[in-house]
Amino acid sequence: MARDLTQLELLTELEPVAEQNVNRHLSLAKEWHPHDYVPWDDGRNFAALGGVDWDPAQSQLSEVAKAAMITNLLTEDNLPSYHREIAENFSQDGAWGTWVGRWTAEENRHGIVMRDYLVVTRGVDPVALEQARMVHMTNGFASPADQLPEGQAGFLYSVAYVTFQELATRVSHRNTGKVCNDPIADRMLQRVAADENLHMIFYRNMCGAALDLVPDQALDAINLILQNFQMPGAGMPNFRRNGVLMAKHGIYDLRQHLEEVVNPVLKKWRIFERDDFTARGEQTREQLGLYLEKLSKDVVKFEEQRDRMLAREALKRERELAGSSAR
Repeated sequence: MARDLTQLELLTELEPVAEQNVNRHLSLAKEWHPHDYVPWDDGRNFAALGGVDWDPAQSQLSEVAKAAMITNLLTEDNLPSYHREIAENFSQDGAWGTWVGRWTAEENRHGIVMRDYLVVTRGVDPVALEQARMVHMTNGFASPADQLPEGQAGFLYSVAYVTFQELATRVSHRNTGKVCNDPIADRMLQRVAADENLHMIFYRNMCGAALDLVPDQALDAINLILQNFQMPGAGMPNFRRNGVLMAKHGIYDLRQHLEEVVNPVLKKWRIFERDDFTARGEQTREQLGLYLEKLSKDVVKFEEQRDRMLAREALKRERELAGSSAR
């Protein structure tokens, strides 16, 4: 029976693939500048410089758009924790080091442009936003692989997680842009989402190469990550409330998670067509299949609950309008 490879062995074996994919990424990545996506003419001083501080009436964003923008921005803000996670589980040498540095620099632009947009347009309360940033960054980031015994986590778990996470973030950014009802915000978030898609492709290709190298070992990591998946912003203030709002209004819900994130990636890796697993891998694949069946049923349950909730809210609004008309 083939033994599992160590962290060092995995990184050594896969470095040529990493170099190839770094070069691919650099050939496709487009240079862009955050300041080009911010409507600076909309800006004015706050009270500390003789202007007026934020008031809810100044925001042009709906409650759903506010929740999504705050969630997406705070997620991007936690970059130092993600950098540490990637740097520790990849390497700072050769192609790995080049990727870690480049990926970090590209991700940093996302937080810059989103914060500048929100502050300049007064889309959300900047004081509450800063307070939430302090809490979220202080808490840091907990990977699903952190629950593993010491020594078992590492490259495979990180690369599996970021493959799904980058794609999920891309979906969330694109849909957030649509609900902002502002072409500038939509354009900005489409640009950010394009970055996330290229990042996802790098990680997906690396995880695919790992599957070819150590099929059973890689599938163990993929299965664990999917069965314990949560977005990287799970520890931020109001994450549950904002996540429910986003799911209710189609920004990121269970069906999108399954049909736009999980299934396309597993199909790309040919997880259910491969014939290179041993009995161990076959058992893991069976577990993963059962999990996906459960997730499909959970999608239906969630949508039934959501539809009932939205119907109740619509009826309540109708009654309120009827009552105000009668008066």
